[in-house]
Amino acid sequence: MAQISLTFPDGNARDYAAGITPAEVAADISKSLSKKAISATVNGQHWDLQWPIDGDATIAINTMQDAAPALELIRHDLAHIMARAVQEIWPDVKVTIGPVIDNGWYYDFDRAEPFTPEDLGAIEKKMREIINKRDPVTTEVWDRDRAIKYYEANNEPYKVELIEAIPGSDPIRMYWHGHWQDLCRGPHLQHTGQVPADAFKLMSVAGAYWRGDSSRQMLQRIYGVAFQNKEQLKAHLHMLEEAAKRDHRKLGREMDLFHMQEEAPGQVFWHPNGWTIYTTLQDYMRRKQRAGGYNEINTPQVVDRKLWEASGHWEKYQHHMFIVEVDESRDGEKDDASAKNKDQTRINALKPMNCPCHVQVYNQGLKSYRDLPLRLAEFGSCARFEPSGALHGIMRVRGFTQDDAHIFCTEDQIQQECARFIDFLADVYRELGFPEFEIRFATRPEKRVGTDESWDYVEGALENAIKAVGRDYTLEPGDGAFYGPKLDFYLTDAIGRVWQCGTFQVDPNLPERLGASYIGADGERHRPFMLHRACLGSFERFIGILIENWEGKLPFWLAPRQVVVASIVSDADDYCREVVAALNAAGIRAEADLRNEKINYKIREHSVGKVPVILACGMKEIEERTVSVRRLGEQKTSVTSLDEVVSTLAKEATPPDLL
Repeated sequence: MAQISLTFPDGNARDYAAGITPAEVAADISKSLSKKAISATVNGQHWDLQWPIDGDATIAINTMQDAAPALELIRHDLAHIMARAVQEIWPDVKVTIGPVIDNGWYYDFDRAEPFTPEDLGAIEKKMREIINKRDPVTTEVWDRDRAIKYYEANNEPYKVELIEAIPGSDPIRMYWHGHWQDLCRGPHLQHTGQVPADAFKLMSVAGAYWRGDSSRQMLQRIYGVAFQNKEQLKAHLHMLEEAAKRDHRKLGREMDLFHMQEEAPGQVFWHPNGWTIYTTLQDYMRRKQRAGGYNEINTPQVVDRKLWEASGHWEKYQHHMFIVEVDESRDGEKDDASAKNKDQTRINALKPMNCPCHVQVYNQGLKSYRDLPLRLAEFGSCARFEPSGALHGIMRVRGFTQDDAHIFCTEDQIQQECARFIDFLADVYRELGFPEFEIRFATRPEKRVGTDESWDYVEGALENAIKAVGRDYTLEPGDGAFYGPKLDFYLTDAIGRVWQCGTFQVDPNLPERLGASYIGADGERHRPFMLHRACLGSFERFIGILIENWEGKLPFWLAPRQVVVASIVSDADDYCREVVAALNAAGIRAEADLRNEKINYKIREHSVGKVPVILACGMKEIEERTVSVRRLGEQKTSVTSLDEVVSTLAKEATPPDLL
C-alpha cells in the first residue's frame, strides 16, 4: 500500500498508509486527542475527520478550543439539525440549502404555511432533543445518478436541481445526522451531541426566492445564531438588544434627522437637524484636510461613458452605474422623448467614484517632480446601484458623498505619504470618539498587473510606514486590488461592532490608463503613483455609525440641537429669549421652548430628541440672572449664572480641531 507523509504544526512528520483519515491520525497520536478531535486542517483546508487523505500533506487536528473551525462546525451542524427538526415536525416540508453566515446560519424551506414565533420555539425544542440523542454523523461520496435517484424517490426536487448544477468533477457528498440525510460539502462534527445545546437560538423568519430568482418559488428562511458556549450567546443577544436601541433609523426619527421614501430609493432626505450634523462634520473634515496639505476640488457628477471606458470602469463596474442618455439634437422646445435622434445620443453615467475625474484635474497643465506629492480632495457626490434588498437606512444607500482624496506622488514618496495619512486618520478618529482602530494590510492577489519587483517595493513601503508610526496590523494575503496593495481601517464601536471606514490604496494603473505624467529630475516623462484614500468613507454611513455609537447622544459640538431654553412660567418667556440670544451670539445652537406645557413634559420630550442641555427658566432664575441646567442622561439639575453657562457651553461647542 502506498505511503504518504503528514507534517504536523510542530514540524515533525509521520508516514501513514494512503487513505488514512484524520480521525485515525488523531487516535494514533493519543487517546485524549482522539476524544477531543472535531475536524482537521489539511493543506490549509477544513477537513472532516472521516475524509481520507491520499497524498503528502500538512495536518493539524482541531478541537473545540480552536474557535474558528469549532464555530463553523457548530453552526453548520445546527443548520442540518434544524432542517431535520423541521421535517420531523412537518414531514411534508421540502428542504433546500442551509449555509453558515456571520454569527450563525440560515436554512430555506418550502412550506405552504408560514412559520410562526411559536413554531420557532417548537423547532428549538426538537433540535435540543436531537442534540441529546448524540446520533452519529456519517458521510459518503455517491455518483451523480445514484444521488439524483435518491432525492427523486424522496420527493426533494430542490436537491435534484442542486446536484445538476454541481460541476461534473466535484464529488457528490452525502451526510447523515442519525437517520436524517442532506447533500453537503461538509465538513461536520462526529455526532449531534458535540453541538452545545445551550448556545444557540432561532432568531427570525424571512422570505427568500429560490436561488435568488424572483420568478422562482418563494421560500421561508429561518435564521439562527450559535456560539461555543451560553456566555457568548448571552453576550451576543445583549449586543443585539443594544443595537436595536441604537438603531440609527429609530434614532433618526426621534431626533428628526432624515427620512427615506419610495420615490428615491436608497437616497436620503436630510432634515434640518440631520443636515446640521452633516455640514458640521463636513466643515470639520474640510479644516482638517486643509491643514493636512490637501487642495479641495469639485468634479462633475455626470460624465460621458468615454472616460469610464478609458478608466476601465465601464467594463468592470457598469452594472453598478446609473446610465443617463441625452439626445444632443434637441433644441429645448420640442421635447419629444419618443423621437430621439440615435445618431446624436450621448451615453453618460452618474459617477460611482471620483478617481477618474481627479486624474482629469491633475492632467491640466504640465507637472514636474517638484509639484509632487499633489493632494487633491473632494467631497464627491457619487451614485451606485445597490439591490433594493441590500439598502439599509443611511448605512447602505445609492446616493452618497465621500471624503475622497487622491495623492499623486513618485514611487519613493509612497512610504512617507502612507505614514502621514495614518497619523492624519488616527487624529480624526480620536477626535470623533474612536481612539483605537485596526489596520488590515491586503497584499498582492494571484491575478494582478505589474512586476513582482514593483509589488515588493510598494508592499514594503506600506509595511514600513505602519511600523514608522508605531502601529500593528493584520495581514490579509491576496486581498489587494489587481493594481496594488491596500490598507483598510476598522473601527470598533461602543457595543463591540466592527466597521470598515478608512482606506489607503496604491494605484499605478489608473494614471497609466488616463495618461497622467510628470517631468522627472532627468527631464523625462514618468508615470505618477495614485494613492486613493478616505477617512470616513461615505458621510451617510459614517453619520449612521456615529449615531449608533453614541446612541444619539452626540458630542456637544456635533449635536444638531445643542441647547433648549425652556420656560417654567410664561412670565419667563422674555428672559428665555434673552438667554437664547446670548448663547447664539457665543456660537451655540440654542432654541427656546415657550409652549404652555409643564416643564417635566418639555424635559422628557427634548430628552427623547437627545438634546444635550436643557436650561429651565422661572421667576427665581430671572431675579438671580441664572438658569437651571439639566444635562442629557443626568437626573440632577444645577443652578448656574447665565454668564458662566454661556462661557462653559461655548468651550464645549468648539470643534476639537479648534480647541
